[in-house]
Amino acid sequence: MQRFGDLVTRFEETVIALLLAGMTLVTFSQVVARYVFNTGWGAALEFTTLMFAWMILFGMSYGLKIGAHLGVDAFIKLFPDRFYRIFTVLAALICLLYAALLLSADWLQVLFGQDINARGGAISYVQKMAKFGIGLEELRLPEWAVHAFGLESEEIPRWIAYLILPLGLALFAFRCIQAVWQIITGERSAIIAGHEAEELVAENEGVLKEKDPA
Repeated sequence: MQRFGDLVTRFEETVIALLLAGMTLVTFSQVVARYVFNTGWGAALEFTTLMFAWMILFGMSYGLKIGAHLGVDAFIKLFPDRFYRIFTVLAALICLLYAALLLSADWLQVLFGQDINARGGAISYVQKMAKFGIGLEELRLPEWAVHAFGLESEEIPRWIAYLILPLGLALFAFRCIQAVWQIITGERSAIIAGHEAEELVAENEGVLKEKDPA
């Protein structure tokens, strides 16, 4: 799992860096085009919005890997370390359940029967977009690409842009499984970036003492 986890990490970091660079370049070029040449790319907003959405969903799993998600652990810190580990594993399992439900809720009907009104998810949504052939609103392929590949339409299929939904959730589910294993084996103690309050108090301890004459 360690080797596969390293590959996933490099993949996430590479994609996030490319998305950040792409958003910066497109936005900067549009500012120059708009205010210097009085022109611009009409699909720039949709393109940067999609890149931002991809970055968020990639960042969701990568943030769990590096412990960047914010959380409050003041209450469970009151318990002994053994119970704190149990609570942390439970939190990671709840996150895994969240990812599984958003990926596909159909498995609930398999477990609990047809009485559970739970269907759909990111996988079925992308499949429907591919089936209906819905395209993006403004992003278009150049005419030479349409003729070269014999495509019926210059519209970019929406399902391609929305592939990040199942991909991002699958990566998040993997990070949850990885976090559970690391917590059990003692490689990490939490899945959140905790202790911001403690660090803030420690940084300002001298100031607090100066203000307290007692």
